[in-house]
Amino acid sequence: MRRASTCVAVLAVALFALCGTAIAAPTVTMKAQAVPIPHFKHTGNIYGAGAAVKAEINISGTEYGGFPAPLIGVNFFLPKGTKLHTSGFPTCPISNLEPAGQGPSACPKGSAAGPVGHVLGEVAFGKEVVPEEATLESFYAPGGGIEFYTSGHSPVSLEILSKGHYTKLGGGGGFGPELITEVPLVETVPGAQDASVEKIVVQAGSAIKKGKKIIYYGRVPKKGQCPKGGFLIKAEFMFAGLGGLSPVTVPASYKAPCPRH
Repeated sequence: MRRASTCVAVLAVALFALCGTAIAAPTVTMKAQAVPIPHFKHTGNIYGAGAAVKAEINISGTEYGGFPAPLIGVNFFLPKGTKLHTSGFPTCPISNLEPAGQGPSACPKGSAAGPVGHVLGEVAFGKEVVPEEATLESFYAPGGGIEFYTSGHSPVSLEILSKGHYTKLGGGGGFGPELITEVPLVETVPGAQDASVEKIVVQAGSAIKKGKKIIYYGRVPKKGQCPKGGFLIKAEFMFAGLGGLSPVTVPASYKAPCPRH
C-alpha cells in the first residue's frame, strides 16, 4: 500500500510539473495615457481634445530558455468614448517597410503616426542570448490601420514589420476602438530560439492642418465620460507556443487619470 501511495504521489508531482510547463506564461504590466501632440496646442489629456496615446509595456518571464516566450500579437482596447478619425492622413505603403522595401525614409511626409519609440528584446547571437535595443516607428497604413517598424543594429541586424488594424471603431464591450496587431516571430540564427520582448515604449496619434482646419487622428472622450478612478484601458498579449510551451494570452489593464479640466 505504501509503495502504491508513493507511486501515486510521484505521478502527481510529475503531472503537476508537466502542467506547470504547459501553462507557464509571462507577466505583463502596462501603462498608457493620452499625451500632447507635438507642435499642436491644447492637445493631450483634455476632455474632447486631440491627443496621442503613449504606452509603456514591461514583460517578464523565464519560461522560454530563461526569457519570456516570443510575443506574437497584441489587442489594444482604447477607453470608451475615444473617437478616431482614421481617414485623410498620408499613409505609408506596406511594401516600403517589408524586408525588401526601401524602409521608413521612403514613407510620405506626414505618414508617421508618432515619434520614434524603442524596444528592448533578447536575441540569439551564436549560442548566446543577449539583449538588443531597437527603435520602434509607427506609420499610418492604407485602410486606416497602423504599421509598426522595429529596427535593430547590434548585436544583430533586425527589420520587423508588425501590421495593425482597427475594429469596433464605435466601441463595444465597455471599451472604445480596438487595435489588433500581429507580431512576427524573429529567428536571428537558424535553429536558435526566437527573439523575446521585454519592454516596449510607443506613442501613436498625430494631427494635420487642412486649410484652417485641424484634423486629429484621435480625441479624448468628452467631459462626463471619464469613470471614477480613470479611463480603463485594456490589452491582450499573445505569446507563442514554442519549446514545449502552449500558446497563451495574458491580459493587462491600466486606469489612466481623468483630465483635470
